[in-house]
Amino acid sequence: MSLAPENIVVIGCAGAIGGAFVKLLSSTYPSASVSAFSRQKPTHAIPRVAYHSIDYTNESSLEKASQEAVSDKPLDLVIVATGVLHHGETLPEKSLKELSVEKFHYLFEANTITPALIAKHFLPKLNKEQPSRFAALSARVGSISDNELGGWYAYRASKAALNMIIKNAAIEIARSNKQAIIVGLHPGTVDSDLSKPFQGGIPVDKLFTPDYSAEQLLRVLGNLTTKDSGKCFAWDGKEVLP
Repeated sequence: MSLAPENIVVIGCAGAIGGAFVKLLSSTYPSASVSAFSRQKPTHAIPRVAYHSIDYTNESSLEKASQEAVSDKPLDLVIVATGVLHHGETLPEKSLKELSVEKFHYLFEANTITPALIAKHFLPKLNKEQPSRFAALSARVGSISDNELGGWYAYRASKAALNMIIKNAAIEIARSNKQAIIVGLHPGTVDSDLSKPFQGGIPVDKLFTPDYSAEQLLRVLGNLTTKDSGKCFAWDGKEVLP
């Protein structure tokens, strides 16, 4: 990054990638303030990180989180590492007959609505005096042009919708903050609870550790400019097309 961020936020720090981001960012930028948000405080907390609880389903909680994060400095880097692929009996659909209202509601709430409301409250607090970045974890399967396998209806749709939220937000925020870079990030297939049921056909060299994925994504973020705002980028720096 052109300038070292002074105020950093990671939302979803209890997850595999979110936790890896907190560890990486706190060590890479030791003089920065790092605020980490999750429903529950992670088991392995880093002493110099300020941990906060958050309720993703309560907008008042999201607004409060944005106020807690700002303190006396604007935000330089916000990572939204939330998202759901499966939960209990809610598994990705293989065919139309498996669609349900409940699955769509659940996945859109987690993958689209929550990041959108986080953007609502956090984007206005980005630094306007130097380049600032807001990144939400998306997925390559949210790309319509890249979809050759089908299936996973609700998850694909929720991530495609998230990518549209990111594009819209980038256009709007650019009118008041010329320094802001707002993007989606595809972390690759990360060895985590989210991907465990679907790792069978993944080559060993394409199954990433959370630490590796976070390192790659931070490198990608550091190379972006305002011309990249509104797009989605994969762990290798390549743009994920709509």
